[in-house]
Amino acid sequence: MSEKITALDLPQAELSDATKVYFAKCEEKLGLVPNVLQAYAFDEKKLRAFTDTYNDLMLGDSGLSKLEREMIAVVVSSINHCYYCLTAHGAAVRQLSGDPAFGEMMVMNFRAADLTEKQRAMLEFAVKLTEQPAKMVDGDREALRKVGFTDRDIWDIASTAAFFNMSNRVAAAVDMRPNAEYHAMAR
Repeated sequence: MSEKITALDLPQAELSDATKVYFAKCEEKLGLVPNVLQAYAFDEKKLRAFTDTYNDLMLGDSGLSKLEREMIAVVVSSINHCYYCLTAHGAAVRQLSGDPAFGEMMVMNFRAADLTEKQRAMLEFAVKLTEQPAKMVDGDREALRKVGFTDRDIWDIASTAAFFNMSNRVAAAVDMRPNAEYHAMAR
């Protein structure tokens, strides 16, 4: 690790064979080990908790597409000005959508993008949950139902938004830096 990943000086723990395999799979599929994983590698238990939650939310079974989940990650991270997540998940939106301009709109102002009514409702819900969680009411959930989301989908939208609010705050607190490779991906 030649580049500084966080502002903290936490040495990497001795990684288990399972984690070494996971990191090798990241290297194979992505061409890199995301810095967020390397940042958590000081404590294998914390790393596993993070990756298990991330993988379940972003890659597990859901009525939401992978792109929609990445869109939530980007919109939440945009509100929170999370440099790490905007860079990493902005690249994912560009890749999954096949549209670099769409990815940039998600990062800068999702309301400027050509979204479906369903996507717009999903992202507005994520915004409200991020900015005003104490003001969430039945009407917010009902608005999602009206555009076709199931209660399970609503759970997934909320869980994804909540996870990225948490990870944005950790990234900000430790000044987590994205892998340089993300900047050039899917452009």
